[in-house]
Amino acid sequence: MKRLHLLTFSLVIIGGLNWLLVGLFDWNLVQLVGGEGTTLATIVYILIGLSAVYEIATHKSRCKGCGDMAQTKAAA
Repeated sequence: MKRLHLLTFSLVIIGGLNWLLVGLFDWNLVQLVGGEGTTLATIVYILIGLSAVYEIATHKSRCKGCGDMAQTKAAA
């Protein structure tokens, strides 16, 4: 599971950095590497999106900081 988390987390970071480049410079790294509208670019976008869904779904069970916050709120 740790490897899956590292892979999905890395893809989410890559996706976020890609959006930063799009926002700042109108430069889409995925399209530059895979080509615009290609199957490869589509697969990369799907993998990044699925990685984000996985990270959202499993975040609270792994995140020590969020677990601590939930316990603090419950105690109050």
